[in-house]
Amino acid sequence: MDHTNVSTTTYFIITGISDEPLLRCFVFFLVLVIYLLTLGGNISIFLLVCLDHHLHTPMYFFLANLSILDISCSTITLHKILISFISGDNTVSVVGCLVQIFAFLSLTCDELLVLAAMSYDRYVAICNPLHYHRVMDSKLCVLLASLCWVCGFIESIPTLMELFKLTCYESNKMDHFFCDIIPVLKLSCSDSSFLQLYILIVGTFIGGSTPFALTFISYIFIIIAILSIRSSSGRHKAFYTCSSHLTVVICFYASLVFQYLRPMSSINLGSNKYFSLFNTAVVPILNPLIYSLKNKDVKATIRRRMRTGLSTKTQGYNGNTEINKTRS
Repeated sequence: MDHTNVSTTTYFIITGISDEPLLRCFVFFLVLVIYLLTLGGNISIFLLVCLDHHLHTPMYFFLANLSILDISCSTITLHKILISFISGDNTVSVVGCLVQIFAFLSLTCDELLVLAAMSYDRYVAICNPLHYHRVMDSKLCVLLASLCWVCGFIESIPTLMELFKLTCYESNKMDHFFCDIIPVLKLSCSDSSFLQLYILIVGTFIGGSTPFALTFISYIFIIIAILSIRSSSGRHKAFYTCSSHLTVVICFYASLVFQYLRPMSSINLGSNKYFSLFNTAVVPILNPLIYSLKNKDVKATIRRRMRTGLSTKTQGYNGNTEINKTRS
């Protein structure tokens, strides 16, 4: 290992996915394509929600927040693969690394909370449909979204403070493609027992389990309400309204469980970074795909926007033709 004196450890070397040149090229182009698709898909969802009044509902308001989180999380984590391949610089300062960890943890907590808020929205829509618009009014939606963003960042502040207390590192070579908390703790030879305890209690049991419990309880009531519907078409329609959100929840929680919910001693960094790549690259691109392919409202909005664009071009072409005829 590349042992470094504690007083001179001012930067980390990010090894990336692989040292093989061909594999590095493949990973670069794969990540570039996935990142561009993630940007395009989530920006499209965000713009559709903002511009089309048919999507000005609580569900799509939270979906727009989810799109912003996915864009931010992908940008924070994947940019190092792209920049290091182009520039050849795979170093990052210790301060920059710890700030990146803080941002990633905050956005992950925010996404868990936003998914929990979306599950509450689906609960009200299915279990209390007559009072849905009265309960899920714009004030409550803005309040829930604000709480999600603020709580996620507040929850990660103690982690950042404890990370800055780590002064001893066995090596400055990090076997990962971005600064994540597990590789840093693996490299650290400082006493991180309090930080690990905080991550276990606050991060896992509060930051992770609380949103999961809220989501799980909401879906228990949703399933009970769906099963009480007499007609099969009614049950299918009710389940269809929350199937997209449920699919996103399962994908996101499954990726986090495989990545983080294991004893620190049993985590292999070589394999763990592939779980990280799935979580930071694949999951964000799944959200717009799932909501655009499975959601009738989004598909109808896309078709309506495409027809509007085509009709505008046709009108413009016909108008120019008439003007040319007049001039002739």
